Amino acid sequence: MNTYKIELIKLPYNTNSLAPYMSKETLEFHHNKHLRTYVDNLNNLLTQNDIQINSESDLYKIIREFKGKNNPIYNNASQIFNHNFFFFGLTPNSQKIPKGELLTLIEKKWENFENFKKEFTKIAIGTFGSGWAWLIKNKKGNLEIISTSNADSPLNENEIPLLTCDVWEHAYYVDYRNSRPNYLNSFWNLVNWEFVEENFTKE
Repeated sequence: MNTYKIELIKLPYNTNSLAPYMSKETLEFHHNKHLRTYVDNLNNLLTQNDIQINSESDLYKIIREFKGKNNPIYNNASQIFNHNFFFFGLTPNSQKIPKGELLTLIEKKWENFENFKKEFTKIAIGTFGSGWAWLIKNKKGNLEIISTSNADSPLNENEIPLLTCDVWEHAYYVDYRNSRPNYLNSFWNLVNWEFVEENFTKE
């Protein structure tokens, strides 16, 4: 019997601190309801299938082992990773622009930071249905902007995620109704570039 349980993360900021760009209502529904449901579902599935885990890091093993669009263990585990990554990538004290080598590489690939933001925004808005927009470090070590559908993430291709934006409707419908572009415009005021830079240094 599995005794270790995946825990709902504690947000690194108050639920009202991302306003006016993300409301307390949105954040509470997104974290306390949607993410909690994925956590509860996964823990129930692990127990039902007698799958043993020993730490939070085993979440990555579960994602890779059960990868498959119709696998509920994979779907819930991957959504937990994606949401955790999204929430840690936000901050009420955004420095608005990255620093150092990351900024240099962004400017090298996209000519300037504003072009990068436009391209990321374009891909996020153009993601069909529900999914995620990502800035990643690919297998060659180069920066790339990609989109994934549903619960999928760069982990599936053994690539390193640096930044993500959740473009499922529950991420923005309360605040922006069906206007994904308005949501993306506000998103840039909340990006935790220190978190992104930390991910960039990972191998």
